Amino acid sequence: MKKIIIFLLTLVLFACQNKLECNPKEFKTGKFEFVQEVNGKKEITTFERTDKLQIETYNGRTDTASVRWVNDYEFILQKLHPRNMAEKKAISMRFISTKGKTYTFEYSFVGESKKQMGTVTKIN
Repeated sequence: MKKIIIFLLTLVLFACQNKLECNPKEFKTGKFEFVQEVNGKKEITTFERTDKLQIETYNGRTDTASVRWVNDYEFILQKLHPRNMAEKKAISMRFISTKGKTYTFEYSFVGESKKQMGTVTKIN
């Protein structure tokens, strides 16, 4: 019993210390850059987001998606002109934390539990 109480107190202390800053309103709109590594190569995606649209450029190809805000921390992206079945799936995005000009987010296809994470930098 004593070990359980000590464990719970330790957990509470660490939870309070590791509280992340999250101010998503600064990142709802603007121009952004997302850098990721694909097969050992650095890939850069740039996009501009308004309240209702996101225009994204990756490898010279530009796509437009609708943006539907669920709340200040979450939104749904739906491609407006999907080229295949995979692109027809909506993507759920959720802000995890913010720091300076960057935010960390998690995303997954709507209805799927497998989530991935990434970090985006606001460039304008």
